[in-house]
Amino acid sequence: MVSTDAAEELVRHPGVILGLIAAASFAQVVPDPKLRANRNTYSPVLEVIKPTLGKVTDEQLEKLKNLQLEPIWQAVQALGYRNCHFSGLKTSRPGERLVGRALTIRYLPARPDLAEAMLTLAKEGDWPRAYNVRAAEEVKPGDVIVVDLGGEISDGIFFGDVSAIGAQTAGAQGVILYGSSRDLQELQKMPGFPVFAMGWDPKPAVQLGVDWNVPIRVGNVTVLPGDVVVANDEAAMFFPAKIVGEVIERATATQDQEMYERQLTREKKHRFRDVYPLSPELKKQYEAEKAKEK
Repeated sequence: MVSTDAAEELVRHPGVILGLIAAASFAQVVPDPKLRANRNTYSPVLEVIKPTLGKVTDEQLEKLKNLQLEPIWQAVQALGYRNCHFSGLKTSRPGERLVGRALTIRYLPARPDLAEAMLTLAKEGDWPRAYNVRAAEEVKPGDVIVVDLGGEISDGIFFGDVSAIGAQTAGAQGVILYGSSRDLQELQKMPGFPVFAMGWDPKPAVQLGVDWNVPIRVGNVTVLPGDVVVANDEAAMFFPAKIVGEVIERATATQDQEMYERQLTREKKHRFRDVYPLSPELKKQYEAEKAKEK
């Protein structure tokens, strides 16, 4: 029973009532124990954003393989995704391009209680405790394994060549590590499976995989599960699948015009200032030629 004075106080301050109700509501929220064993780590942020992410098709990925990185970057920038690329990575396969869908993994520095917790979760979810092993088991054809190891090299090892073979055999297109890998010489002998990393080190892994298919970072870029990945020796790019159609359209238009500008430059029939960028007259000529192709 609330006293008369207390009741009057609550009437004068209705916010107190709302606060008590909210506190009681939150106190009653108990997560479903089965949530811990989900194949994907639960992320409230991802739960909100996931319906808008879209999906990239195999056909679209094939088209991206034929587009230069710069026109793709320009298109993604124009569509509002400013922090879309990271250029601080080295590659095991110079000259090879990597295109696919992001499977994201996050690691943290090890400590005993964290190690025990992850062992418990691995048993409940029936997945390997070592996430490099889990990646080789669960990756799907067309995936790019993208791992956040805090940008470390000596203490940021993800895998070696045996795990890499397992992932490639399962259909992975390659790996991007905001961290490092061992077995560089062996990785260099794996055509069609480039590994991009901050560096290389002979140590075994010392960090612990803690999150599976959640938002992660690669340098200054946020990467979400299912993001489109395009990488080469120059940089790695990540952007949502929902914009891939427009990215391809814009990047194709830019690349076609630049090819025309290169052609005119080699022909030496016009002043370079009129070729790059195209003067109004040459632009009209270019557009007329493109119209004939349709």
